[in-house]
Amino acid sequence: MKQTWGVIFDWDGVLVDSSTWHEQSWEILARELGYAIPAGSFQRGFGLKNEVIIPTILQWAQAEDEVARLAHRKETLYRQLARDGGLSFLPGARILLDRLAAAGVPCVIGSSTERANITVILESNQGAGYFRAILSGEDVTHGKPAPDIFLKAHQALGTEHAVVIEDALPGVEAALRGGLPVVAVTTTRRREELDEATWVVDDLAEVSVEALAVIAGADAAGPVNG
Repeated sequence: MKQTWGVIFDWDGVLVDSSTWHEQSWEILARELGYAIPAGSFQRGFGLKNEVIIPTILQWAQAEDEVARLAHRKETLYRQLARDGGLSFLPGARILLDRLAAAGVPCVIGSSTERANITVILESNQGAGYFRAILSGEDVTHGKPAPDIFLKAHQALGTEHAVVIEDALPGVEAALRGGLPVVAVTTTRRREELDEATWVVDDLAEVSVEALAVIAGADAAGPVNG
């Protein structure tokens, strides 16, 4: 029987712990450019597109073509680091993905990161089969906290209901603005910072298919305790 609901996964901080490689790639780029990284900028930019981070948080460039060039260079550095250092699914994420696959629940990725960042890790971890589609930063003009990426991801799921799994504040806001319930995992933020989410967990291994089904089908029911 066709599922009436599905799951939209963010990528960085939810399925993979890529923060070290992202932070190092920003640091390498800063050294190449001779620029300083303002204190706290990495945390502030987590979940946002590079096209927002570079001109507004880092203030390294304003011209669109220069912002695009720096954004591309940063992600090239990230992929080099990720390949050399190795990057695997978070253990709890793999457990939940296996549960959803066994139950026949469709899943898609909805992330601000570049598609190439996602596909290189999926290929190295034999993970592409978990997902019906990949929606990335290239697929939308307005990144998180705008809801566009999750609305497109919901369309790609082809289901009546959906639940988002996120770790970053812009992502939680984007899901809620799109009218979608959201499970937040405390990979990159403290629990109390994520209290607007429908449900907050410390590890995706805590999440059952049954709990997600309830959240996805009853987004007005309020937070789930667990």
